[in-house]
Amino acid sequence: MRQLTRVINDRGSKYAVSGGPVRARCEIDEFIRVLKQNKKFSRATHNTWAVLLSDGGGLKADDGESGAGMVILRMLERAALYDHIIVVTRWYGGKKLGGDRFRHVQDSVRAYLGETPD
Repeated sequence: MRQLTRVINDRGSKYAVSGGPVRARCEIDEFIRVLKQNKKFSRATHNTWAVLLSDGGGLKADDGESGAGMVILRMLERAALYDHIIVVTRWYGGKKLGGDRFRHVQDSVRAYLGETPD
């Protein structure tokens, strides 16, 4: 598991990004289970994830952050990154971020992929 903590801090909300290879739904579930063994991640407000499986299309979960899983999935499609889960974790800081939350999800995925933000 690769993990970048403290990727973004905005108005009290904090973001981290994690990822690793997966090839089937059972491996996705195991990845999330292992991630949440860390109490910091199990207590997070959102653990949003997506993966492109080479034999089964895209899977995603918003975990209460509506639309965020699709943002990650689209970025995986653009990068043509298959069989690799990316999880963006957010700890809510008490202030709503509006549309900035999607930009933060994108920036977190870019950081994971080693890209420079636009």
